[in-house]
Amino acid sequence: MDERTAILSRMFIILGFVLLIPCALGFQLIRVNYLEGEELRALWSKQAIDQIPIPAQRGNIYDVNGTLLATNAVDYRLAYDPKVPFDGGIGVPKKLENILINKLASLTGKSSAHYRNKINSAPPQSRYIVLEDNLSVIIKDEIKSLDIKGVILEENYRRKYTFGPLASHILGFVNHETNGRIGLEAFYNEELKGEDGLRQVRRDPFNRIFEYVGAPKKLPKDGYSLHTTIDAYIQAILEDELKAGVKKHLANYGTGIIIDPKTGAIKAMANYPTYDPNYPASSDDENRRNFAISDMIEPGSTFKLVTAVAAVEQGVVDFNEIFETPENGEIIIHDLILRDHDPLGDLTFEEVIQKSSNVATAEIAMRMKPEVFYQYARNMGFGTETNIDLIGEVQGSLAKPYDWSLVTLPWMSHGYEIQTTPLQIAQAYAAFANNGMMMRPYLVERIEDKNGKAVMDHKPTEIRRIAKRSTLEKLMPIFESVVADSGTGDLAQVDGLRIAGKTGTAKKVVNGRYTNNYRGSFVGFFPADDPQYVAFILLDEPRTSGYGGFTAAPIFKNIALRIAGLDNNIQRTMNKGEQENPLAVRAPYLKGLSNNEAKVLLKELNIQYEFKGKTGYVTEQLPEAGTELNAGDKISLTLSETFTEAESETIKEGFSEIPDLRGMNMRKATNLLADLGLKTEIIGSGTIFAQYPRTGEWLRKGYTVTIRGKAKSLETLTEVSKR
Repeated sequence: MDERTAILSRMFIILGFVLLIPCALGFQLIRVNYLEGEELRALWSKQAIDQIPIPAQRGNIYDVNGTLLATNAVDYRLAYDPKVPFDGGIGVPKKLENILINKLASLTGKSSAHYRNKINSAPPQSRYIVLEDNLSVIIKDEIKSLDIKGVILEENYRRKYTFGPLASHILGFVNHETNGRIGLEAFYNEELKGEDGLRQVRRDPFNRIFEYVGAPKKLPKDGYSLHTTIDAYIQAILEDELKAGVKKHLANYGTGIIIDPKTGAIKAMANYPTYDPNYPASSDDENRRNFAISDMIEPGSTFKLVTAVAAVEQGVVDFNEIFETPENGEIIIHDLILRDHDPLGDLTFEEVIQKSSNVATAEIAMRMKPEVFYQYARNMGFGTETNIDLIGEVQGSLAKPYDWSLVTLPWMSHGYEIQTTPLQIAQAYAAFANNGMMMRPYLVERIEDKNGKAVMDHKPTEIRRIAKRSTLEKLMPIFESVVADSGTGDLAQVDGLRIAGKTGTAKKVVNGRYTNNYRGSFVGFFPADDPQYVAFILLDEPRTSGYGGFTAAPIFKNIALRIAGLDNNIQRTMNKGEQENPLAVRAPYLKGLSNNEAKVLLKELNIQYEFKGKTGYVTEQLPEAGTELNAGDKISLTLSETFTEAESETIKEGFSEIPDLRGMNMRKATNLLADLGLKTEIIGSGTIFAQYPRTGEWLRKGYTVTIRGKAKSLETLTEVSKR
């Protein structure tokens, strides 16, 4: 082959390759567009188009008066993209970056160097540098108003418990996925959480998400809201007094329950130590336990209610009978010693309960057959769950009679060899207070959708009758005598208020053996002639004394006294009963009333008063509600629209402080908010009983305050005091 032929051959080969490329490209175009087009387009859509959830808003939780206990709060994450295109170039100018950093530092209280270091230490190509988490809406608005490119503000929804630890063991908390873990949050999780929506988005090769016009979208269904039976003010009283009692008596923990005996509605339930559900992980697991439903205890002498009811109804005891107890206060039953707390001598049946004689109580119980006594205990709710709407409840332990030993009946008669929960004891005494009808305890009164339409209304549920009405009428004065001067519960007395109840003291069992550590308790109800509240108080291992009459009864007294200050009906009854000093009254609850409303009530009660400020609504009062006032004593009231000179200096420019609107009518509240530069969203009508944001918070002018109202009877001017 000559040189010319070789050159031509090479050229033809090269030309063939050159022509082969467009042919291959053409074939690929045909394959992609026609032969495999549908499959490849479907694959592209699968990779580039995605669905992401639209979170549903979790429902709110309110107290019985509409006070917001749990809601959803939004905070913001601030991220920064320093490589964003800017005026034809790449990157935010240093001047603007410095403005952003300095502004953020001034709003958060951190140094500018802190944020500068975050930016400088980020990888060179980073386009998402997190500068701050959990920013408030006010700070977010300040940053957004700078209008600096590269600033990324992302919403983050979280669960917010308005009053921190208040009612934490009832409310519970949610996890990072906003699912309830304990309490109402867990029991009503399905109702609260709603149903997430879906939206279709596009993803680029860098996995960044972009919206596109016309994308399919399924809107979320927001969760329902719970309206509970809890009264936030009574709950606060219980927690306050329980905490003080635990600290005073150096107890391990304390438990308290307040229940409406007529309906079974739980007005308050608390344990101390407690925790903040906004930050549940910051507390020990033990502090999150709701001892009121999850702990089994031996009730001690509070269980003598069962013995008394059974004995009277079975006719095995005569009210005029005299019970002779040994001089040393001890008897031996089947080789075991049973003793009274003190030698008590000869006792009537009333004194057996009043002075809490274990010896005489055992004698009475042994007059009955075990199966009869067992049936009364079972009828009064022991050994079975109450079915309250909380998770974690235990049923206690009540052995069948065929499993009893020879000493079970006499020891059970005064609260040993049986395991109960605090709630079961409170439920039994609530049935006693309710003329023998036991009601199922409950916490949620109503469930509403976001438009305020009820999807569930609770109706009080009768369980069973525990005894004849005539039996309980005979026993009522006996249990009232427990709180008399000669009774074991004398430290629970409140002047002018009729109280019936029973003390309880029980040794603790550890590893199957009784120890010298005690639980002290007191359970009672008031007013005894028309019971409105049943309260149970328990202290675990109080160091000052093991006796419930010494430790738990005074806590009950303080609670009853303060509740009486909230409840004007009870207070009027107490005042009528104080015939020896008709001028002696107790300070009513005045917070939330206007100055005119407060004047009317105080004049009616013949109480002197003075106001700090010329107009507005009562925010503070001294002395506190429930305090006994003698003739000539004066109540000092602080009005909401007054500011001291020092307070005035702290008012932020561009913001308004939210006043206390509860107790106002809608028109007055709307005008007041308008004067402050705020808008109003009205739910309901009549008198305002709840508001958001809360009193004392700051809100930017032009933003909206939500107020909820309901009609208020002119006959109960101070009904707002029950908030």
